[in-house]
Amino acid sequence: MQDDSARDRILAAVRAIPRGQVAGYGEVARRAGLPGRARLVARVLAANDDAALPWHRVVRADGRIALPPGSAGWREQSRRLVAEGVQVDQGRVRMPRAGGPGRLDALLWGPDGD
Repeated sequence: MQDDSARDRILAAVRAIPRGQVAGYGEVARRAGLPGRARLVARVLAANDDAALPWHRVVRADGRIALPPGSAGWREQSRRLVAEGVQVDQGRVRMPRAGGPGRLDALLWGPDGD
């Protein structure tokens, strides 16, 4: 069972991912103050019922969509990412390089992650 504060922090971290960007489950967990809890992020997203939540911006650390290839959810996530300008190639997106331009921390908190 997850506590509501962890759930709320995860949802806030997902909402903070800018349009046209992606983040891995582990990165979302870290941003939520829950390092090492990538699976908790996945469980929270799976139980989500907020249609406005940009869940589609969360992918595996290697850039792959975590849903079964070809499933309705996989197709929907691909469609939403493409609509935001993210290049999706066979269910995989290019992840920002750690420390490089486009890194989520740099986009949200400046180049030093502050």
